[in-house]
Amino acid sequence: MSDFVSEFWNLYVIVIVLVSILACAVLLIVQGKATFTPGKTMGHVWDETLEEYNNPMPKWWSWMFVITVVFALVYLALYPGLGNFKGMLGWTSAGQHAAEVAKMDAQVKPLYDKYMAMDLKAVAADKQAMEMGKRLYLTYCMQCHGADARGSKGFPNLTDADWQWGGEAEQIVETIANGRMGVMPPHSALGGETIKDLANYVRSLSGLPHDSVRAGKGQTAYTEAGCIGCHGADGTGMQALGAPNLTDKVWLYGSSEATIIETITNGRQNKMPAWKEFLGDAKVHLLAAYVTSLGGK
Repeated sequence: MSDFVSEFWNLYVIVIVLVSILACAVLLIVQGKATFTPGKTMGHVWDETLEEYNNPMPKWWSWMFVITVVFALVYLALYPGLGNFKGMLGWTSAGQHAAEVAKMDAQVKPLYDKYMAMDLKAVAADKQAMEMGKRLYLTYCMQCHGADARGSKGFPNLTDADWQWGGEAEQIVETIANGRMGVMPPHSALGGETIKDLANYVRSLSGLPHDSVRAGKGQTAYTEAGCIGCHGADGTGMQALGAPNLTDKVWLYGSSEATIIETITNGRQNKMPAWKEFLGDAKVHLLAAYVTSLGGK
């Protein structure tokens, strides 16, 4: 409710809430003053003899409603609920969450500090650390890379030896901490035939079936179109730029001719989000160690 764009909605909520509570209170007062005639019915009859009597609510039941009204007013005075009013206690769900996180972080800080003082290989060899790293992975990483870390279309497999940005310890930490932005620019201006030639040449680099005539033309286009600037003259890629190796058997989006044509024509853009600010250095360190333990290098 702090996001109201005008004061009208703030007042609207306050009025609706207070009027609703006061209406309940008025109803209780009116009912409390009503007179009842013992034995008088409301004139409703069901199943021939089942009648509805006009009897007052039991006093204990009425007092429960009174307590509810009083509780609602006290609650709204102490906690948020009336438009933009923050409550006398100043409580917020975000504040409570931050306090709980801070409390938990304080409890586990000695353990995190212990692992922060160790290099990644040593952490990766620690069973308890890997259990912690796995829980972090399943919480924050599996949505893209999968529960088994083998990735999916557009998301890298973390268990093989192929690393787009490098698989050394410091490179993995950098990737998790600060994120990566992979961009393959579109080359639709080359024209459909040239792009098809390029696709066949790219397939030839990794030993996939291809049209040799088109691949020959594609090799020339590969140089003239500037592909060597990122993927290198031999197609093995450049980790510093995040340009993948085109000569291996690993394909992030697929290796079919149609998929490669789509990639060259429209380009690709994929982002690995940065986690340092959200998780902190210690959790990033544990995550990097866990990824290291998955088997890739």
